Amino acid sequence: MPEIQAFRGLRYDLGHVGALSDVVAPPYDVIDPPLRDQLYKRHPANVIRLILNREEPGDDEAENRYSRASRFLRNWRREGVLQQDPDPAVYVYHQQFIHGGQQFNRRGFMARVRLQRFGEGNIYPHEETHAAAKADRLKLTQACRTNLSQIFGIYADDDNAAQQVLEQAVAGQTPLEATDHLGVVHRMWPVTDVKTIAEVSAIMGPKALYIADGHHRYETACNYRDLLAAEGPLDAMHPANYVLTMCISMNDPGMIVLPTHRLFRGLPRLSSAELAERLAPFFHTRVAGEGSDLAELVWETIAAAGDQGTLGFYTEADGRWLLATITKIGRERMAELASDHSAEWQGLGVAILQRLVIENLLEARDLPKPHYVHQVSEVIECLEQGDPDGGQFPLAVLVKPATLDHIQAISENGERMPPKSTYFYPKLLSGLVLNPLE
Repeated sequence: MPEIQAFRGLRYDLGHVGALSDVVAPPYDVIDPPLRDQLYKRHPANVIRLILNREEPGDDEAENRYSRASRFLRNWRREGVLQQDPDPAVYVYHQQFIHGGQQFNRRGFMARVRLQRFGEGNIYPHEETHAAAKADRLKLTQACRTNLSQIFGIYADDDNAAQQVLEQAVAGQTPLEATDHLGVVHRMWPVTDVKTIAEVSAIMGPKALYIADGHHRYETACNYRDLLAAEGPLDAMHPANYVLTMCISMNDPGMIVLPTHRLFRGLPRLSSAELAERLAPFFHTRVAGEGSDLAELVWETIAAAGDQGTLGFYTEADGRWLLATITKIGRERMAELASDHSAEWQGLGVAILQRLVIENLLEARDLPKPHYVHQVSEVIECLEQGDPDGGQFPLAVLVKPATLDHIQAISENGERMPPKSTYFYPKLLSGLVLNPLE
């Protein structure tokens, strides 16, 4: 069971830094160099200097971006820029945002969650991890001995019972507030009442937790704990046995999963007719029209179909959109190609695209990394402007995201989804609260 624990968080003293908006940042893995530079300039104490410090000329084993992050953290604590809360708390966290012209408010809470290795309890991953990213995050954790960003965990709670307890606890209280670079408003309330925390912990105890974002940081937390344990026995309550986690009910009205559309590089330039010939008889196909700006209409058709097996292909060779829906023969072929996976995995749109279409029907392997975008408007822009790395994208594909039900079922099957199956929006902010591991 996921064990929830309150903790004394490290937080910015607004008397030192001014506006909280100036010192927070998105997760490190969605920050490109221009945004990193922008965050560096926004405030000398922006958390970017901790989570994604820049490399500098002359860096070596002793002086590098990890040692600089450690020094910033140490100095900010000494100077009072960051102060540790006097009492253990869980931190209610709301995100107010606009999607599809509608306003949403996603609600959750941040707490320490006791670590379990994947496969040893009921904390489940849904994506693969990569050694290089985990090595990077481990070096940072060893240098700073702090969780600088929270894991994003989701859990099934039909009545949102745990969150409702916390909402009652903060009703009428003034939150801390920050607005990010995308205009999302983030609000946070510390909750220190022992009875409230115990009630939330009891509700959460029997539930499974699914990692939505932060797989590398979660596994890094496990690796860091194991390194400390190898040096000497860890007390059961040592903070390194836990990881800072944002917990959000899968039934929260603000839970939005965006698609990740693909623009491919390295494929041959096929016309829509040639592509349709390759896809038959595994897909029913029809030409939806011409022009990159038809993407919005194609996506509306895919979304209305509600079928993971419906894909939208744009062939640059003739500028046409091809709608394709997998057939019974296609599903049988997919089952053969992915016989090592469950039926739920085989039915994912991203799995069908990668395993059946790209690797099998187009016989394309070891392609350059596709360009990934989440908004249809970004697909149109990329098709009109071309590949930032040069040339054009020979093929673009609109594909539905995995749902929360897919995440739950596939995770509990012990499987990992294909890369970029989900994109949870909005991203959680780093810098609202840090979790010391000492």
